This record gives sequence, structure tokens and C-alpha cells, in this order.
Amino acid sequence: MISNIKPTDNVSYLIQKIAMLLSRQNDFILTQNLGIGFSQFKLLMILRWQPNIKQKQIAQQLGQTEASISRQIKLMFNDGLLQSTLNPSNRREHITTLTTRGQRICDESIELMKTSYQPMISQLSKHQEV
Repeated sequence: MISNIKPTDNVSYLIQKIAMLLSRQNDFILTQNLGIGFSQFKLLMILRWQPNIKQKQIAQQLGQTEASISRQIKLMFNDGLLQSTLNPSNRREHITTLTTRGQRICDESIELMKTSYQPMISQLSKHQEV
């Protein structure tokens, strides 16, 4: 009988719940140790590995609105994590990149996440890690 099914019996619900809890945990770890949130970390990672990406593409990759990305970028500029330069091939376009501080915070965040989740990841086989 469908009416007797609880949300916790639904695999999709449970996966979403785990993802939400991990996101909250990541946010807590990063905020406590480095003063950035998980959303900022994800933005740093994208800008680190895709330097000339446009805000619209960042929003699509993160599943957020362009306005949300724009707000985060503005905050990160104010915190000295990002910088902007004019695109030499299109003077009307700005390129957003990590500052030296932004690169350092990004590197420290990666190591912090690895350390935090190493006990859980160490339980996986090499095949399961991929």
C-alpha cells in the first residue's frame, strides 16, 4: 500500500538527505577552520580548474542562480580571495581569478576535506573510490 511508505523508505530521499548532511558538515568544517563556507569552496575549486569560466557557466555547474553566484563572488572579492582583470581580447569583459590568498585557502580546504573524510574513504576499495 503506497500510503504506508515513509520518506525514509525511499532511496532517493535517503541519498538527498545524506548529500544535505554532508554539505552541512563540509560547511561547518570549512567555516570553523578557514572562515569560508562550502559554497565558497566549490566556487574556488571551479575558478582554480577553469580559469576563464563565465558566471553563467559557474551557476549551471553548481545548480545555482547567476545572482547567487554574483553575490558570492562579490563577498569573496571583499575577503581578498578573488581578483578581476580586463580580458585583453575583449576589453568589455572581466576575468575573475583567485588571488594568492584564494589559492592558499583553496589548497588548505582540499587538504582539510581529505583529512576529515579519510576515515570514511579508507573503508572503500580502490574500485569504489573512483
